[in-house]
Amino acid sequence: MQSSQQYRSRCMSSKLYNQPMQEFEAYCMPQFQTLDHQLRYNGSSQRTHLSIPNARDQYCTLESSSANGSYPIYNSPSTVSLSPNGSPVSQQESQSYPPDLHHSPDNNYGSPISGSCITDDVNDFRSKLRELETDLLGPDYGFMESIESNFQNGSSIKSPEMDIWRQMMEAISRGDLKHVLIACAKAVSDNDLLMAQWLMDELRQIVSVSGEPIQRLGAYMLEGLVARLASSGSSIYKSLRCKEPASADLLSYMHILYEVCPYFKFGYMSANGAIAEAMKDENKVHIIDFQIGQGSQWVTLIQAFAARPGGPPRIRITGIDDSTSAYARGGGPNIVGKRLAKLAESVKVPFEFHAAAMPNSEVHIKNLGVEPGEALAVNFAFMLHHLPDESVSTQNHRDRLLRLVKSLSPKVVTLVEQESNTNTAAFFPRFLETLNYYTAMFESIDVTLSREHKERINVEQHCLARDVVNIIACEGTERVERHELLGKWRSRFRMAGFTPYPLSSLVNSTIKILLENYCYKYRLEERDGALYLGWMNRDLVASCAWK
Repeated sequence: MQSSQQYRSRCMSSKLYNQPMQEFEAYCMPQFQTLDHQLRYNGSSQRTHLSIPNARDQYCTLESSSANGSYPIYNSPSTVSLSPNGSPVSQQESQSYPPDLHHSPDNNYGSPISGSCITDDVNDFRSKLRELETDLLGPDYGFMESIESNFQNGSSIKSPEMDIWRQMMEAISRGDLKHVLIACAKAVSDNDLLMAQWLMDELRQIVSVSGEPIQRLGAYMLEGLVARLASSGSSIYKSLRCKEPASADLLSYMHILYEVCPYFKFGYMSANGAIAEAMKDENKVHIIDFQIGQGSQWVTLIQAFAARPGGPPRIRITGIDDSTSAYARGGGPNIVGKRLAKLAESVKVPFEFHAAAMPNSEVHIKNLGVEPGEALAVNFAFMLHHLPDESVSTQNHRDRLLRLVKSLSPKVVTLVEQESNTNTAAFFPRFLETLNYYTAMFESIDVTLSREHKERINVEQHCLARDVVNIIACEGTERVERHELLGKWRSRFRMAGFTPYPLSSLVNSTIKILLENYCYKYRLEERDGALYLGWMNRDLVASCAWK
């Protein structure tokens, strides 16, 4: 069993490649909801297979002719099958396939009835089925009669379960990856392990990190599903974090994403526009950035202040970043501060940088270095969704931090967040939301960054895939990607005592000019005092300001 678990673990991280499509095998018997098992008969080897998994990954091996009801237990790396003499059949000889009905006129996917699936002797087949039915369910169950009736009448077995199987086979045959992903997530949500495992095996053959956008996204969503089903979401996510590239490499990947997609530029430009507008008459400006990252947001703002009529203000930036983050490795926020100081000096802007190397959830007023006489601006760009709220912890750091900031009486507070609803949503609707959101994201990357681009896989894997896996595989405090729609953020800001700060029309027009350099499928909308950047019909990023 341990070797099986290790094998499945390796599959989670290594089977993200495009395997050749295999022909569908013939399927012998349907799955019956009242029986938590799979039944098949292989006429060529004269064996009847029955596997019943339990919570400990153990399988019962049942001898069809057993009279005393004594069933030995075996630990198996997959399913343990039985032969007429009661000996377990090796894993190589026994494989699990989802059922199909070859007697059905609707079946277009399997092979016709042959000795490879059932015995050529139909009477022998019926006899063996009747023996299994009697051993398992007693003589009065009556299932065999319905099977015989269907054989005699030449009709197919009709049931909701079989309709589901048939729909899945049709979706797989036409390559409908999105449909199969959703069905797999539903099976995981319903704890339908047989269906989930089968669909995961099929998905591994049609996802690809170098294929179409949905194939690339599907590869990472499949990894999340496998991790969730194995109840190892947190360990998989931590393993992914351990494989993060060196800080310089990650910054390079982030820079590529920053250039090929306007999402970050949109967020930074809209926030900077609100700050510049609020600080146009101020001489001492203090900006608190709760996720300094690379500090790239502040390059254009420092340059804009340098060109301000009447001269630039004195600028002080407090940059907050967890000292263990990928951006901080190799020097921490101080590295960012030195780069910004060098830039400010070159454009003759008085500048000071204060580093606060700590998680946002641990920030208190004493860490922010606020001084009297400063006009304060606070920046929340793509970071508040990382803080746990009341659904995760009674401490509710998300709302606590907003109240803390309000107590500082800032002149302006900027908010930029992904327009997605994954915070308190249950697993299955959260999966659907993630699939919808990141499909648009991957499609938008595809139009700008060619599939032949040597760094594209690294960009998607290190900048996006880790978030996808975390959303799907993790729960509780280990799920750190917890996005909310702007309507919910508005409620939180209002409860903390904030009022909306209208964005300047100049910001809107500047971003429209920016988008002219990108694909026409991007769209910009202003609604209720906020700006939304979207891809086709899907909003992806929202930006607004408060005071």
